[in-house]
Amino acid sequence: MSLKNKIVGLTMMFATSTCFATTYQLSTHILDINKGMPAPNVKIELYKFNDKGEDWALITKGTTDKNGRIKDFLPIQDGKENKGIYKLKFEVKEYFDKLGTKSFYPFIEVPFELKDNTHYHVPITLSPYGYSTYRGS
Repeated sequence: MSLKNKIVGLTMMFATSTCFATTYQLSTHILDINKGMPAPNVKIELYKFNDKGEDWALITKGTTDKNGRIKDFLPIQDGKENKGIYKLKFEVKEYFDKLGTKSFYPFIEVPFELKDNTHYHVPITLSPYGYSTYRGS
């Protein structure tokens, strides 16, 4: 196989793999400020407030990685918008129980609104008796 054919083949493989890469609109992160480290293995559920404004529907679940992050909530799909009111439910009791640490909150719910198609990052800083959240980047 000629060098030119190899380059064309590699270019096609790269183009094919990147054209179909999924991008996501929402990510989250937990920083345990009591330890000064990310919080791994925390279960998080994503809910959306239904269009009728009556109830929350579970969209997906995930678990934070070793860096305390979930990067892949809400895939961006052609022709579909993710606008609406959502909440993240952080299941923190199990995390603190595994550390042998008493805590106050069994879970934390953070509601927010996606108003456009940009990326949203909704992290929390966490301690056994408090938390804070903000719109990150």
